[in-house]
Amino acid sequence: MLIVDGHLDLAWNALQWNRDLQTSVHSIRTRESQMSGPGRGGSTVAFPELVQGRVALCFATLLARSTGHTVEHLDYSSQAQAYGIAQGQLAYYKAMQEIGQIRWVMDRTQLDEHMLEWQRWEGDTDSPPPRIGIVISMESADPILSPRQLATWRDQGVRIIGPAHYGVGRYAGGTSTEVGLSALGVELLAEMRRSGIILDLTHLSDPAFWQALDLFDGSVLASHNNCRVLVPHQRQFTDAQLRAICERDGVVGVACDTWMIRPGWVRGGKENPVVHLRDVVDHIDHICQLSGDSAHAAIGSDLDGGFGREQSPADLDTIADLQNIAEILMQHRYGEQDVKNIMHANWLRLLRRAWV
Repeated sequence: MLIVDGHLDLAWNALQWNRDLQTSVHSIRTRESQMSGPGRGGSTVAFPELVQGRVALCFATLLARSTGHTVEHLDYSSQAQAYGIAQGQLAYYKAMQEIGQIRWVMDRTQLDEHMLEWQRWEGDTDSPPPRIGIVISMESADPILSPRQLATWRDQGVRIIGPAHYGVGRYAGGTSTEVGLSALGVELLAEMRRSGIILDLTHLSDPAFWQALDLFDGSVLASHNNCRVLVPHQRQFTDAQLRAICERDGVVGVACDTWMIRPGWVRGGKENPVVHLRDVVDHIDHICQLSGDSAHAAIGSDLDGGFGREQSPADLDTIADLQNIAEILMQHRYGEQDVKNIMHANWLRLLRRAWV
């Protein structure tokens, strides 16, 4: 079963965490075995494991903030620095394309050709595997110096933008705030619509979420978001928000970060409940039950998004284990086409519609 993953911080891991993603996950773990801190020595994502897991395509992020926070490898003292970091992450993806590791996918023709290559390889896995496809997604618009600069970012390959991350960003209030869109955020959404950029609603505060939906009539998605009714925290979306995304024919990618999967899971806690991939499927199933079909739920794993195995489902060793979600869905009596929708087809449908 081919997989499309709606959220992976590949360049951030390569540059800010100094990980060589061309080597295996186990090689990265060995190099970090003497390091301390969340995620170190427990990585789950690298290019060999993406191929092993048949992750044919992912939304690969540019990630840098200038919000006044002090998270190492993520926050910068000025917007100019955030701009420079994001440009460096773009350069990393260009380098990976130059050496044949990945393929940038920026329009419908490229998407169809890329997926056809993977489908052919599925029928002949003795041949060399295709490249991993990436769609460039910006998580937090802080690196954009002004809305007028958006066309330049699009020309450089950006196809999806989430205006905020944690805290109050330049363009919108994000997770753990009750701040709406800024005046610049309103301008940014207008420029995104003109440029055909897809809006990622993930991390928007509740007020910013509803404002954005009112103002933006283009394609929307939530790249890595779970269900608030299952895990009561503002980081997840309410049923009303999930329904609103479905009504816009959007897609919600369910994340594999354990604190977002089961209530009561605390970062660094010693008595945390054990979380499994079947608990991830509970969020997928809830979205399907809300929408009445399988057309709006997908995977947006966020694996290695600042954490590792210690904050991933217990039965997931590497990203290749996302394949097991298909089997769990079938155990939930999901049909073959429903499983395909969730594993890859919903993301592909959304991209094709947005890129007409």
